[in-house]
Amino acid sequence: MALLNTKAIVLSSIKYGETSLIVKCYTQEEGVKSYLIRGVLKPKKKGIKAAHFQPLTQLKIIANHNTKNTLNSIKEVHVIHPYKSIHINIVKQSVVLFLSEVLANSIQEEEQNLALYEYLETAFIWLDLHDKVTNFHLLFLLNLTGFLGFYPDTLEIHKKGFDLLEGTFSDSIHEKNVISNNDFYQFKKLLGIIFDTLENVAYSKDERQLVLQVIIQYFKLHLDNFRDPKSLQVLETVFS
Repeated sequence: MALLNTKAIVLSSIKYGETSLIVKCYTQEEGVKSYLIRGVLKPKKKGIKAAHFQPLTQLKIIANHNTKNTLNSIKEVHVIHPYKSIHINIVKQSVVLFLSEVLANSIQEEEQNLALYEYLETAFIWLDLHDKVTNFHLLFLLNLTGFLGFYPDTLEIHKKGFDLLEGTFSDSIHEKNVISNNDFYQFKKLLGIIFDTLENVAYSKDERQLVLQVIIQYFKLHLDNFRDPKSLQVLETVFS
């Protein structure tokens, strides 16, 4: 068993028994790790609190990592980027719930990826500090594909459609997985955009939902066992 000091972002937490949690984190040092937090739901529990493990909370942890394929444990935990608005803003809460579910569903690697960790860390701080965030989840997911290995190849961006299966632009607009016309136009708006210019991208409610469905389909075609997030309906309700 090795003792590890690392930054970590909470992806999910589920109740285990009456008083414990199983928490899944993306750690800076070793990628995805799961922890059994014993007794954290007991009344008047001192030290580690259940509130530390809200979705996408950014932590500094000292943890025991097992060499065997079993749950790890956390000795110490501190919040390193206390969010100012995420947990009190209903729109941001819904976005965070949705994105944490997508991340837990799509990132499986138990290995270090500093570029991905830095992207997650800075993106969620940006979300916390900005007010105009209705399209944040769209750009976040599109950028995430770059770290997962299937960001759209923009070499032939002048073509009339985009092949979701191949990740390339195509003129074969009648093929099964090729989007074209309005779907294609709305999806294409996000390419080359950064968070600081995101407010320049205008979507109606219906267009936003359309683009999200396209991106989710893109994830399904490239990630084994990726499924529709349960929190998707909540997100769509908030933006309706």
